[in-house]
Amino acid sequence: MVFTGIVEHTATVENIVEDKNLNSVSIKLNKEMLLGLKIGSSISIDGVCLTTTKISEDYAVTDVMMETLRCTTLAALEKGDKVNFERAAKFGDEIGGHLLSGHVDCTAKISKIETPENNCIVTIKFPEEFSNFIITKGYIAIDGISLTVGEVNLEERTFTVYLIPETIRATTLLSKTEGDSVNIEIDQVTKSIITQLNSQSTTGDNIE
Repeated sequence: MVFTGIVEHTATVENIVEDKNLNSVSIKLNKEMLLGLKIGSSISIDGVCLTTTKISEDYAVTDVMMETLRCTTLAALEKGDKVNFERAAKFGDEIGGHLLSGHVDCTAKISKIETPENNCIVTIKFPEEFSNFIITKGYIAIDGISLTVGEVNLEERTFTVYLIPETIRATTLLSKTEGDSVNIEIDQVTKSIITQLNSQSTTGDNIE
């Protein structure tokens, strides 16, 4: 399943039913977002690919399983929270952002938020094991938002993204505060190329 990282709607968590290793999350949606949505449809909530299990006239329900609760921010969701919502892309849709799978690579923390006039700069601190994959001008998704990496500081393990006013308006990112965790998905093309290059380099060293 494919998403584009262009958030369609900031939805509200209507209810959460917690069971052992499984949360059922109800998301309140407007009629436009519910149009064409079916049981079994894939949706993205804060960048996490989930399956729709129930639909009513104003909300959709999805189950969040144990592994997803462990490796994303969805375990921390509470009733009333706002989330970034995107339906799966259909054949022929415009790819306004970049291709996303909805499979979160890691969570990371917001270390700084700066708001110069008409701008917003968010600095993210990422886990060390992803240092090779986060590159200046590369694509990245934060809570399901397609963004371009600004500066990368490998020593501090941070990168920055610059938010235009439309991104601020249409997503939940600026409602976050310093110290909050976000879901990170690294561009799959970037990851594949770097992994392949590293593999070739290692193989060459072994040959020598």
